[in-house]
Order: sequence, then structure tokens, then C-alpha cells
Amino acid sequence: MDGGAFPTLIAIISMFFVGFQAGPVSGLLSTLLLTGVIVLGVCMTFLISRLLSKTILKGVPSSFTLELPPYRRPQIGKVILRSIFDRTLFVLGRAAAVAAPAGLLIWLLANITVGDLSLLAHCTGFLDPFARLFGLDGVILMAFILGFPANEIVIPIIIMSYMATGSLVEMDNLNALKELLVSNGWTWLTAVCTMLFSLMHWPCSTTCLTIRKETQSWKWTAVSFLVPTATGLIICGAVASVARLCGLA
Repeated sequence: MDGGAFPTLIAIISMFFVGFQAGPVSGLLSTLLLTGVIVLGVCMTFLISRLLSKTILKGVPSSFTLELPPYRRPQIGKVILRSIFDRTLFVLGRAAAVAAPAGLLIWLLANITVGDLSLLAHCTGFLDPFARLFGLDGVILMAFILGFPANEIVIPIIIMSYMATGSLVEMDNLNALKELLVSNGWTWLTAVCTMLFSLMHWPCSTTCLTIRKETQSWKWTAVSFLVPTATGLIICGAVASVARLCGLA
């Protein structure tokens, strides 16, 4: 699970399943629910890995030998420099390469209007019938698509779409945010499906670029993108269908 999904998960758990009252019971319940979601993600990872090892990754097991280099006392300055240049700057560069064009795209979609509606509204309306099959709506699905550079912007995009503003908006007050979501048709089922899809959907842009760099293969990058996406849609569709058949939604 991408770490960027945690703000979305915590916000939804607080709004729809725990409440806003501070206290040890509320905090404990929130922690247990978040832990349960993480455990579900880990279990799904093992299940998908096992399925892949039995199908497209099936083959003769290969041996692996790891030779440890001789121990040397670490040089603090060199470690810090290598961490900055080899890791931090690499990740920031990869993120900026995708985030800048994505930010421009979000702004254009939100501010260019066609027939009194923004392009973003047209896109969410087009996606809405498909998204509702999985317990979501067009705004939520579009927010995840536009949130490909970083999962942290999914909730701000949802708020921007519901409020019809031309820029990203954040709400510090969870009560106001819940009222906005409920007024736009959110139910407990919408919250559950949004959490499940946030848990299991495609990796963010930086992760995809890293997979491409490490594997030197667009095929495996596409597999890494499509497998969790298909899994998330299947799980959300199954949960939504069962809830509707049982009359719970």
C-alpha cells in the first residue's frame, strides 16, 4: 500500500466510522480500524503474489546467493551525501517530472468550461455510471485518476469537484467535510469502497517510474499498474453488489 493513502484512510475512518469525539475509546477504535485495513492490504498482497507465482511468474525456482562485503566503519559525511543525491533528489526529480504536468492538467480541467460546465465536471459525469458499479461515483474515480502523481491530493480534488472551485481546496474541519460528502451522496458503502480502492489501486507515479527504472521493462510496469487496479475494482464491485443485494445500501 502506498503511504500516501494514509491521510485518505484516516479521514474516512474518522468521519464515517469513529466520530469526532476525542478520547481513548475513539482513538483505540480508529487505530484498530486502520490496522485492520493495513492487515487486509498485506493479506491481499500475499494472495496476489501467490496467484502470480502460479501463473505469469511460474517457472523453475532460481538460487540466490548474497555475498556480504567486508565490514568498514561508516563515513557519516559520505552516507549523508549519497542519501541526498542517490535517494532524495532522485525521488524529488521523478515526482516533479510528473507532478508539474499533472498540476497543469488539473488546473485546466477545473477552469476551462464547455457549456457552463468545467471539463472536470464533464469527465466526472462521464465516469459516474461506471464508478457507481463499484460503490464510488464519478468524482471519486476522477480524483484517483488525477491523484496519480500523489495520493495525498485525492481528497482535495474531491472537495474541489464537489464545491465546483477552480483550485485545490483543503478542509481542516472534518465535520464540514463530512457534511459536504454526505450532501453529495456519500453513504457508509461509499466510504468503505473508497477506502478499499485507496488501499488497492494503482501505485503512484514515482513508484511506477522506479519500477520502470529497476526492471527496464514497460511490460512489468504495466503489470504493476494493472494488477492492483483490477484487484481494487473487483473487491469494490463485490462489496457493493453484496451490500445492495442484502438491502444494506
